[in-house]
Amino acid sequence: MTLATLSPADAHAAIDGGARLIDIRGVDEHARERIPGAMNVPLDRIGDLPRDGRPVVFHCKSGMRTAANAAQLRAAAGSAPAYILGGGIEAWRQAGQPVIADRSQPLEIMRQVQITAGALVLTGVLLGTFVAPGFFGLSALVGAGLMFAGVTGWCGMANLLRVMPWNRRAAA
Repeated sequence: MTLATLSPADAHAAIDGGARLIDIRGVDEHARERIPGAMNVPLDRIGDLPRDGRPVVFHCKSGMRTAANAAQLRAAAGSAPAYILGGGIEAWRQAGQPVIADRSQPLEIMRQVQITAGALVLTGVLLGTFVAPGFFGLSALVGAGLMFAGVTGWCGMANLLRVMPWNRRAAA
């Protein structure tokens, strides 16, 4: 199932006309950058979306998450008209629409996982090449952890990073 896609200008007009803007990204993503007035209802809690009959415009970062989950979003909207902001917050920003950016908030957890995993793999390869071959095991361990996370949906590295001191601010 697909939902109609609105341009940033059309979405802005719909919002001005009373539509509710719903950000389906994670709480950490929303805390770092958001569209003014957007309600944050992460995809895993989309069933909690208030149903008051108002039209709903869903958005994510690039529009891919909303498009991939259109059937779930359509169901969450109930009988209200539902749309997707084409290109997500990135297109909204590029169209010159207002965005609130709070760079004091930590990077999104998945970006932190990507940075940390990449750094560990690179470190393992470099140490394995120049110090001792046993360090290649570090790269293998990170790769196995990423595969496990992909298969099960549980990421130990993300859970560890969430409790780091620099990430406690977003949860508060």
